[in-house]
Amino acid sequence: MVEITRVLLLLKNMVYESTSPQETIRFAKYYRKKGLDVMVVLWGPMGVLLGMKDKKGSPPYDKYVHECLDLGVKFKCCRLACSMIGLHDENFMEGIEVVESFEVAEMFLEFQKEGQLIISL
Repeated sequence: MVEITRVLLLLKNMVYESTSPQETIRFAKYYRKKGLDVMVVLWGPMGVLLGMKDKKGSPPYDKYVHECLDLGVKFKCCRLACSMIGLHDENFMEGIEVVESFEVAEMFLEFQKEGQLIISL
């Protein structure tokens, strides 16, 4: 049995009425506090919105994302999804990296090959 040391969390839908963003944040904090390396991938035109800076509304997602970043959770946004809705690197919170879609595809292979945990919310 492979020891789980890394978690890949995928968020494709950023809808304020959905629990997916909240669950992604909670899972990220939970696994990070357990000492696991956590990567959150924001993809799809709606998923990347979680990483956008200066969002308004409730819950206060910017605050929650900053808490994750402070814990050492890594965030990556898919550039293809960003370009579909007109977002650029400067539209995202500091600490969130915008990457090419092939890099996201490679992460899937890497985590799967290593037998690590992949969760899509």
